[in-house]
Amino acid sequence: MGKQHAVIIGAGDGLSAALARNLASDHALTLAARSGDKMRAVAEETNAATVRLDATDEAAVAALFDDLPEAPRVVVYNPSARIRGPITELDAEEVRKAVEVTAFGAFLTGKHAARRMLKADPADDGTRGTILFTGASAGVKGFPQSAPFAMGKFAQRGLAQSMARELHPNGIHVAWINIDGAILNPGRSEPDGKPGSMLRPEAIARSYRHLIEQDRSAWTHEIAVRPWVETF
Repeated sequence: MGKQHAVIIGAGDGLSAALARNLASDHALTLAARSGDKMRAVAEETNAATVRLDATDEAAVAALFDDLPEAPRVVVYNPSARIRGPITELDAEEVRKAVEVTAFGAFLTGKHAARRMLKADPADDGTRGTILFTGASAGVKGFPQSAPFAMGKFAQRGLAQSMARELHPNGIHVAWINIDGAILNPGRSEPDGKPGSMLRPEAIARSYRHLIEQDRSAWTHEIAVRPWVETF
């Protein structure tokens, strides 16, 4: 039996790269992103297929899942857009685009991932796959001068909750992950005197792996990961 398929949307060199490395040993990978440059190195490292994708374009998202050689067992949605500024000064069209990336793109991915999974025969344990959405603390509390990000992440969290209640009985595990803190992505460094104050991408990826491998008798629909020094 060949490897099961995993799809990571919003692939780059940080968390998504860590997820790709974590999954590559036992999954055939498809990485999708708006820019091919961001995913090229990790695709070569993990022998992944790549797709240039605008996650807010339904036809493109549908084609991504239709073109897979088999129904995916794992789908991860990472993209989000952040615009900062006083509420009275935010550009409405830029806000619309930001919410489309964070929330509407998540909906499209959830819709077409579930559509493909539901057509597949379940595994011996009755499951059909896992869909994970990368959230943030902005989906739990809205911060000042960050309304568009809060709007998108709150919507994404609600989407995941609704999908979990609808799809868990059909063998599809859906979960939303609150990334509550800054990620130590390539090119970033922790503040002086605060070692361990940022989340390691590899450590987050292990939490995603845990969700993917959970027994369906104890599925989690939402978790939070944060550095040990982060307040909450």
